[in-house]
Amino acid sequence: MSLDPAGLAYAGAGVAALLAALLPRVLDRRPLSLPMVFVGLGAVLFAVVDDLPTPDPVAHGSITLHLTELVVIISLLGAGLALDRPVGWRRWGTTWRLLAVTMPLTIVAVALLGGWLLGLGAAAALLLAAALAPTDPVLATEVQVGEPTEDCNSEDEARFALTSEAGLNDGLAFPFTYAAIAVATAGAAPGGWLAEWLAVDVLWRITAGVAVGAGCGWLLRALFFSRPAERAGLAERAEGFVVLTAVLLTYGVTEMVEGYGFVAVFVCACTIRAAERAHGRHQVLHAHVEQLERLLTVVVLVLVGGALSRGILAGIGWAEVVLAAAVLLVVRPLAGWLGLARGRTGRGERWVIASFGVRGIGSFYYLAYGLSGADVPGGERLWSVAVLVVVGSVVLHGLTAGPVMLWLDRRRVAKARATTGTAAAAPVTAA
Repeated sequence: MSLDPAGLAYAGAGVAALLAALLPRVLDRRPLSLPMVFVGLGAVLFAVVDDLPTPDPVAHGSITLHLTELVVIISLLGAGLALDRPVGWRRWGTTWRLLAVTMPLTIVAVALLGGWLLGLGAAAALLLAAALAPTDPVLATEVQVGEPTEDCNSEDEARFALTSEAGLNDGLAFPFTYAAIAVATAGAAPGGWLAEWLAVDVLWRITAGVAVGAGCGWLLRALFFSRPAERAGLAERAEGFVVLTAVLLTYGVTEMVEGYGFVAVFVCACTIRAAERAHGRHQVLHAHVEQLERLLTVVVLVLVGGALSRGILAGIGWAEVVLAAAVLLVVRPLAGWLGLARGRTGRGERWVIASFGVRGIGSFYYLAYGLSGADVPGGERLWSVAVLVVVGSVVLHGLTAGPVMLWLDRRRVAKARATTGTAAAAPVTAA
């Protein structure tokens, strides 16, 4: 008797939703992560059931683009709502270093490796570098801050830096993706596209993203956190709608004015978070976002596992493996260390921040976007490399994140006890 694919899909979705609800507590601080489980589950499911369609990102480019887009914007909202520390030049100094130094260094290094190891052309190498440069707010929950609290100083520097970096660099990878599209369409010579790229893709789109995000965040803050709104009961039992409004309105308006929607959603979340930081509704909003994000992430991870079992890595050779290992073990740690040199982080925190630049679903989005916007040669090979890097990140960081963060927490507490006689000076925000 053959299994009904539709019924099997519904049953599998139910099992996946149940596991998504139960596993975070079970796996907490263990050398195993939720992404590892669901990638493995997807690989087994698609290997056993031949009737399931192959989740090929090349053949289903539009679906891949919009599914990953939705997951990323939901996760960016969650990252912004979780941050307790107010935005500031000095307070976010580690974040600015990671964005201004670490990310550009990573893009240059990966592009050079792509050309040298894989023989990619300029457009393909730049697109691969832009896709693999941003860290991911979706798959990095083990090394990010937890739910929002009333204490602005509750977050340790490592978790705060990794969360805020992921919230912003997922949008700031866009200019480099547009540069790859420009190279593919106008040629590598910058004379034909550089001026427009700087004016539109860098200045205008970033400014529009920040402005629309701040405006939508201020509007939602006034509607749901102001005293007149409290008296009118506008936000009662409406937190889920606030989440949907924040994501859809902010992202949609920003895209209409051709700004960066990823930047706008994160800025919107930070603007909402700045309203009455002790308000309990922040935790409710974050809980809604977290559940929605986890459910969507499960879908993508199962499909990634399915792509693995159906042979997306079949054409991988030693050059691709070397590049993936270099990105995870050399490029990001070295670029992160250089970006944080002489910063406010201690040596242990600096090592953790530099090493845990988790790659994930954002990389899939940028690759799908770039390939949809221009005829970049070698699209299948780029997808194979991206999947290899992301799965390698899932395994490497999934195995090490729990023990390393536990070590960092214990080290911080021991240092506080040695200097002050109490652990109160070493706040820890569990992921």
